[in-house]
Order: sequence, then structure tokens, then C-alpha cells
Amino acid sequence: MSELFEHIERLRQAEGKVALATLVNTRGTTPRKEGAQMLVGEGGRILGSVTIGGCVDAQVIEESAEVLGQNLPRLLELNLGDEEAWEIGLTCGGTIEVFVEPVTLDRPGDRTLLFYERARAHAATGGRAAILTRLEAPDHGAKLLVLDSGVLEGSLGEPFLDRRFAAEALEALGSGGSRTLFLEGVRVFMEVLAPPAILLIVGGGHVAMPLVNLGRTLGFRTVVVDGRPRFATRERFPDVDELRIGIPSDLVREIPLIPGTALVLVAHDYKYDLPVLRHALTTEVGYIGLLGSSRRGAAILNLLREDGLTEAQLARLRVPIGLDLGAQSAPEIALAIMAEILATQRGATGLPLSEKVKST
Repeated sequence: MSELFEHIERLRQAEGKVALATLVNTRGTTPRKEGAQMLVGEGGRILGSVTIGGCVDAQVIEESAEVLGQNLPRLLELNLGDEEAWEIGLTCGGTIEVFVEPVTLDRPGDRTLLFYERARAHAATGGRAAILTRLEAPDHGAKLLVLDSGVLEGSLGEPFLDRRFAAEALEALGSGGSRTLFLEGVRVFMEVLAPPAILLIVGGGHVAMPLVNLGRTLGFRTVVVDGRPRFATRERFPDVDELRIGIPSDLVREIPLIPGTALVLVAHDYKYDLPVLRHALTTEVGYIGLLGSSRRGAAILNLLREDGLTEAQLARLRVPIGLDLGAQSAPEIALAIMAEILATQRGATGLPLSEKVKST
């Protein structure tokens, strides 16, 4: 959602209307990629870097001209061969469906744009939302916004449909992802929009700078905390989402240490590391990594053990940090760290894919 919004914000002044294309269904292929999106401007120009991929982009561009000309949404069904499917990240051929709808950027009342803005504002407060779009006539393109607070806005065309689909969406907001729903003989695409995962970095040293850049590229909200004003500067971190200066153990307590948060300690300073770890290891934070050698890690674990932390809690600390990539430079170390964070969040093995295939 964040990347799409960045493009929409930049295009507001330059474009009056765009076509928003969303991959809403895949059949006969895995893994599923529902929710992939792209923006197409008048004249068939792809706007921004967000695309669905492969040959699908060309077909969407062709259909977008009619969608914009008629100002009506359209559901496309595309049959893909193995090679075409591979281009968009699917493992084999099959059928996909893409919903293409017009969005008026310079009209605040546009329902699609309005609901995305509502969802973004809600996500900024830590909430989750779902935008439900009716896929087929009558009322194709009708939308219902569902917030995890229970707030509903819009309609899919009939009150009983709104109730049925809203109930399904509220259940999915806990852990489900975007997908097509079929209830009461009606198909609706449910796009789940959640707050971005947080990359919380303690220490503004040389590894922290490429970590911020990689984290933002991967869609994380980046936060750097440090007690040293000369390190925590906007000159060193021009693109970080949030820069905090103060006592790290206090500042870390102000950030939600939840399963979607990755905590990385790169200050290499006991007086930073120990207080932060004493707190973080008692929370549900999804990832905790510490920059340092095995010897330094063992010393810190012993000190934490003496403080009363359990072996189960201590086992959550990853030290040395990162996957074994043979990393030496700061950007390489940052890459190894982010690779481990992603593998942890996705429940992946971290093995080379060629080795994973051999073991299955």
C-alpha cells in the first residue's frame, strides 16, 4: 500500500485520471499473488514502478484505454502459459483475473481514492483495514471499507451483502491476506491493508545507514534511536522515517514491540544493548538481532541470564546477526541482516532455493 500511495501522491498534480489494475484471482498456480497492482495513465503510460509483471502488464495497458474512455471498471480473465506465469512470479501456467478501474486523482470524492486514504490514515495509527470491491455486474466496482474498529463505509449494493462480507473481512483482518471471496452468489475482492512492519535500529553507526535504505526498499517503516546526537543526524539518515535521540532503553519502550517489528542492535555498546534486551526479550517482538561476535554474544547472554531471563527468552536473541553471506562491508552486513529478518518473518529456511528443492 505504501508504494502505491507514494505514486498516487506524486501523480495528483500531473494526472487527472488513472486506471488502477489489481490482480484479484489466480487459478492453477502457486504461490498466490493476489493484491499485486499497477497504475496506468492516459496514453498507456505505466506510472511509477508498481506493476503486476510480465506479459500481463501489456494486456492491462491495452484494456486501460477503454476503461478510462468509458469511465467504467472491467474484469479481465487472462490465460497464461508456463513461461508467462513465471514472469509474474507464479510457478506454472493458469488463469488469472485482473480488475481494472478508473481513479480520478484530482477529485477528492472519488470512492476508490477516498477509501485508500481512509485506510492509510487508519494504518498510521496501527490499525488494519479491508477494502472490498464487487467484481461483477450489477454494481461491479461498488466498494465497502471495513476497519478493524468495526467502522463500515460505502456499500456493495445491498445491506445484507455488506453485513455478510464485513463479517468475513473482520475475521480476516486478524491474520488473513488479500483474496477473492464468494458469498451469497457474489464475488468480491478483499484487499487487506495493514500498518507497515517496523524496522527499529538501536545505534546510528555505519551499518545502520544501509540498513535504513534496505528496510525502506522492502517496505518497512524505519526508526533509528541513539543517545549520541553526532550519530543520529538527518545528514547521515536523510531517508529514515523517524529519528529519535535519547536513552535507547526508554525510547524503545515507546515503539510497539509486536510480531511485525524487527529490532536490530548495532550500537556495539553494553550500556545500550543490555537495558534494551532486558525489555525486548520479554515482549512479542518478531525479531531481535545483535551485532557482535559469538564471544561477545555469549557474554551478553550470561549477563542477561544473571538478570533472571529464561533460556526460552534468551534463545530468541540472534547473535551473531544475519545469514551467512560472507559479508564484510557495511552494506553487505546490512543485506545479511535484512535477509535473516525476511526469512524469520516469512517462516522460511534461509537455505539456497536449489538446496531447498533437493531436500523436499
